[in-house]
Amino acid sequence: MAAILTRIRPKLTSIGEELAPKVSELVDVPLFVHVAKHARRTVNPPDDTWAAAGANARGYKKDVHFKVAISRHCVRFLFEAGPEYYAKPDWAKEWHSDFKSISAALQGNKELAWFKNEHDEDPSAVLSKLAPADLKKLGNELTRRKDGQLVFGRRIDAAEFIGLKPKQVEKIALDTFKPLAPLFQMHEARVLA
Repeated sequence: MAAILTRIRPKLTSIGEELAPKVSELVDVPLFVHVAKHARRTVNPPDDTWAAAGANARGYKKDVHFKVAISRHCVRFLFEAGPEYYAKPDWAKEWHSDFKSISAALQGNKELAWFKNEHDEDPSAVLSKLAPADLKKLGNELTRRKDGQLVFGRRIDAAEFIGLKPKQVEKIALDTFKPLAPLFQMHEARVLA
């Protein structure tokens, strides 16, 4: 826990604060950075820790959000509609109605993948290798169970990430988040309307 608090958390804060304005431009909404505090943990560290960027200044879990997650073996750049997201049925309905317009961008990025759980280090499927019908069905993951979630993103091995310069990290993050931005905007368009 001490290493997370003294070494990793400041780096996540820095990465989040650098990325938030640039990702805000992709979604045309101001984003606020929230770095995981793991307040209930004092000794045993979690499997991963993260910085999330969402449209709500008070928190990110109840909304769709972007996340940079660090774990022992990798770093993940993610878009998430998580278990606590308040508008899952509405978002899933929009996913299905807007699927044709968003699927090409999702499948066009060879690095994008679907993660069954936000804490998984390894993706369950690479989006470019899924049949369009199978990709469309992933929208149902959000509402299939009470704790359903939909997580898309990119995984980078820790050994590779360590050698990256800040500008390279920024480019990877923006290249990952750009095709995912319409998923965030689906939410925002509905909420602001």
